[in-house]
Amino acid sequence: MIIGIGTDIVDVARIAAKMGKGEGFRNLVFTPFEIIYCEKQAVPSESYAARFAAKEALLKAFGTGWGNGGVNFDEIEIRNDAAGKPELFLIGNAADRYEALGIKKIWVSLSHEKSAAVAMVIIEG
Repeated sequence: MIIGIGTDIVDVARIAAKMGKGEGFRNLVFTPFEIIYCEKQAVPSESYAARFAAKEALLKAFGTGWGNGGVNFDEIEIRNDAAGKPELFLIGNAADRYEALGIKKIWVSLSHEKSAAVAMVIIEG
């Protein structure tokens, strides 16, 4: 059974501009693991934007959006498995929300190009 669906699209230039203002945004939104991953990419801002979109999409699928569910962006981590497939890992309040909703699986898809990044999340219970 589908519990929630969320999607988000992010302007890569907007994320690059935020990243260019110092480390505050980066450290507030992304986990150390994500920072290491993104910084290794040819165009880090595209990878950061895709992960930001995934976090927004998950919060929409939770039905809370940002700021209404008590989940912080850095409690949502996007990792890639050995084949490169993105997966969501939740900690803290995000993990608590996962348990409260009776979630069995979270599906995530990311895509990005020079100007935009998009993510889709489906929560299955």
